[in-house]
This record gives sequence, C-alpha cells and structure tokens, in this order.
Amino acid sequence: MNGHRPRKRFGQHFLTSRTVIQALVEAIAPRADDPMVEIGPGLGALTRALLPHLRALHVVELDRDLISGLETLAAQGPAQLLIHQGDALRFDFADLARQLGRPLRVVGNLPYNISTPLIFHLLEAGPQIADMHFMLQKEVVDRLAAAPGGKDYGRLSVMVQAYCQVAPLFHVPPGAFNPPPKVDSAVVRLLPLTQPLVPPERRAGFARLVAAAFAQRRKTLANTLKGLLDPEAIRACGVDPGARAETLAVADFVRLAAALHNRGA
Repeated sequence: MNGHRPRKRFGQHFLTSRTVIQALVEAIAPRADDPMVEIGPGLGALTRALLPHLRALHVVELDRDLISGLETLAAQGPAQLLIHQGDALRFDFADLARQLGRPLRVVGNLPYNISTPLIFHLLEAGPQIADMHFMLQKEVVDRLAAAPGGKDYGRLSVMVQAYCQVAPLFHVPPGAFNPPPKVDSAVVRLLPLTQPLVPPERRAGFARLVAAAFAQRRKTLANTLKGLLDPEAIRACGVDPGARAETLAVADFVRLAAALHNRGA
C-alpha cells in the first residue's frame, strides 16, 4: 500500500502530516457510536487516526489498487472498518444513513477535481447528513464561506449557504501532502441547517435561478434572469433588477426562487 503511486486521474494527494491529521481529528471530535463515513481514505492516514475513537468506520474508495491495503487495515481491528469500493459521486449516502438509523458524519481529504460536485451530491442527502469535515483546495473553502460583494462570492457560496452553516477551520500547506499540490488547502466544517432556506419542492428552481444569475457576472439580474423572471417580478421580491448577482444575499435568491416557483417554473 505504501508503494502506491498517486494517480493524477483520481486527483490523489495523500495526507502525510501527523500534525495536520491530529488537528483534523480534533476538529471532527469523533465519538464511539458516531455513524462516520470517510470519503477517499487513500493510504489510510486519517483512517488510522479515526479508528481508535470509533466502534465502526465506513470508507468509500474509488481506486481498486488501494482496497487491499484497506482490507489489511480492517483485519487489524479493534474498530470495524467497512469498505465500500466505488465512486463517491454515485454512492447513496442517504441509504447508508437509513441502514444505520442515524444521520451520517462525513469526513475526507477530497480530490480537488470532484470536490464541488461531491458537496452538491451530499447536499441532496439532506437531513441524512449530520455534519461534514473536508480538506479542500483553499480557494474552494474561500468560495464556500464568501459573503456578498466579494470576488469569491458566487454560485457555490449561495448554493451551499442555503443548506449549511459554513465554518473554515484551518489552513493546510502543500507540504502536508504527498505529492505536494500546487495550491494551498484548508479544512472546512459544513453543518446542514435544521431547516434549509429552500424547501425540497423549490430546490430545482433555486439551482436553475442561481446558475443563471451567475452565468454572466457582469450583467444585471434583468438580463441574466430573462426568461425566468421579468424586472417587475424581481422588484416585487425586494430586489433591484439592475443589481448584479454578486451583490445579493442568499435570502434574496431564496425570495426570487419562491417567486419562480409560484409561477410554476
């Protein structure tokens, strides 16, 4: 397992820093009975650090070449390590939560090339996710946590903040990984809201509206939302149709999506 060569196509950068691993475990604060799932355990560095705190740990790993090493780790005990070989983007997290009878705690050093779609996939599991702790590219964490008006604020900020509290935790330098990535990383905590700002029946319309609003950042809402909402409808939501998407709060998008839903769109 230690002889495994990181694969570019899987976006593999294996976490090796004991200091960072310990800080991540402290942030997660695992408890023995937690229904914990690790995405992309890789060579098992974080896995080994989590296992002493848990009775059982589920891991989802795509790379078949890493499974035998994880199976060796599973045989060592004392905690139960349950290995799911497959693509986390297609894994049914909600179904696993139902099997375990409780919402999942999800952790992982996520491959940079799938981090955003994977977060969206997890958001679809809704109340079946208790919390998420991820190592991500720092610029992605900056975008997740961004406030209106800044350059980092965009579609990802709005889509995630409508469903989660976002808390950046700490910075991680490239040297904490093998091979070192060309960018800085950061750890973030995503805590799903007890009551998401967007109800299930409006999710699709909300996603469509936010994507359209940010598709051309320099254009006004009157232009970007043409075909979805006219200027009068935008103004009726308390939003200036002459404004740009990056200036709107998440709550503004929620009201616009409600108007879209009421029109049957």
